[in-house]
Amino acid sequence: MSEGTLYDTVWDAHRVTTLPNGQDQLFVGLHLIHEVTSPQAFSMLNERGMEVARPDLTLGTVDHIVPTDDRSRPYADDAAEEMMQALEANAEDAGIDLLDPTTGNQGIVHVVGPEQGLTQPGKTIVCGDSHTATHGAFGALAFGIGTSQIRDVLATGTIAMDKKAVRKVEVTGELGVAVTAKDVILEIIRRLGTDGGVGYVYEYAGEAIEALDMAGRMSLCNMSIEGGARAGYVNPDETTYEWLKTTEYFTENPDEFDRLRPYWESIRSNADAEYDDVITIDGGELEPVVTWGTTPEQGVGITEPIPKPTALQEDKQARARDAQTHIGVEPGETMEGYAVDVAFLGSCTNARLPDIRRAARVVEGKHVHEDVRALVVPGSQRVSAAAEAEGLRDVFVNAGFEWREPGCSMCLAMNDDQLVGDEVCASSSNRNFVGRQGSSSGRTVLMNPSMVAGAAITGEVTDVRDLSTDDDTVGSQPGVSA
Repeated sequence: MSEGTLYDTVWDAHRVTTLPNGQDQLFVGLHLIHEVTSPQAFSMLNERGMEVARPDLTLGTVDHIVPTDDRSRPYADDAAEEMMQALEANAEDAGIDLLDPTTGNQGIVHVVGPEQGLTQPGKTIVCGDSHTATHGAFGALAFGIGTSQIRDVLATGTIAMDKKAVRKVEVTGELGVAVTAKDVILEIIRRLGTDGGVGYVYEYAGEAIEALDMAGRMSLCNMSIEGGARAGYVNPDETTYEWLKTTEYFTENPDEFDRLRPYWESIRSNADAEYDDVITIDGGELEPVVTWGTTPEQGVGITEPIPKPTALQEDKQARARDAQTHIGVEPGETMEGYAVDVAFLGSCTNARLPDIRRAARVVEGKHVHEDVRALVVPGSQRVSAAAEAEGLRDVFVNAGFEWREPGCSMCLAMNDDQLVGDEVCASSSNRNFVGRQGSSSGRTVLMNPSMVAGAAITGEVTDVRDLSTDDDTVGSQPGVSA
């Protein structure tokens, strides 16, 4: 097993005991809750007459089912209103801080935690959402959990888990123009498969990873789960510390930053750490990646041909044939020129300020194609306000995009933001399985935010590197926090 990695160090520091079943009981440093997966857990607690053990280490927000257009109460969707009321009541009863839309701090759970400064290196973080791996970008151990586990964490402040192996994913070199963290993780999943990470957590390393800003690192770790990994993380460094220093938590508690930094430094993986597996990818060889099928592993570089099913592993061939039929593509073609009906810029993968900035560079001075419906859904109210202050909202609205209120939106389509019929969506989100965006015949093509912007303008999947812009750094990863 691994030894001397950040995962080992943080795991050991949070182990309360080893249980009779062999699992470790871990102390939880931050429990994030939202309106969809928490009501059942609170009900189970109430049935037992139990209270929340650590409300001070729990934070709530609303994101999955909350509308992104009309937010007048009660919500038009009865289920959304019921879930909202349940979370409001549970949070008030337990003394849990809730970032509802009236606070100006509401947003997607994996955006608000980091921007509040509550996501920190060396913490154990859990949430009833599979993409909790996002927080590993800060050097935290972050896990998505189920409803019964949410109950356990609420009741005890701890969680029982099996320790996993550690795979080091080293991405060397320098990423090219318009190649982002989203392309890196899609390439990793393409090479290793959606089940390649089963039994592992991923440590992302190498020059290309170290050069990413925090938004990019969050996009990278966010989709670890799509690759089958239990979690993903990046060792904390100066980029991490510069982000944290500007967050509200540390501007209000500057002494805490100085106190915690030595701990953050101490948890970094040792130079001689032992890993259970190591893979290396040359980041300089990558180009923008788009999906051609119905899983994130069915991806291809924008200039590369869609593979023949027979060229894939035998156990993947039938799925590939079904996917190509559903999406309506042929082997040997490229995805460039594939017509789209909807462009969605949002989700916990790509709805932070740097993502919006990059897309705006592509959009500025242009207009959405007449056959395309285009949406921008910022990741939080803070992101939205910052983008508006920079004039980015005007850029998108003038180009013909809809600018929405923060939420998960069309990523999982639990509100009115859904595909209709067999519409094709160019999406900056994380999943493309059949029905994911609200229509059983809808089709989703995953790509980075700049590529989504390009598709919105041209009406088809487009190599954004070929679009003329005033900024030749389009799609790059600037060191900007949000």
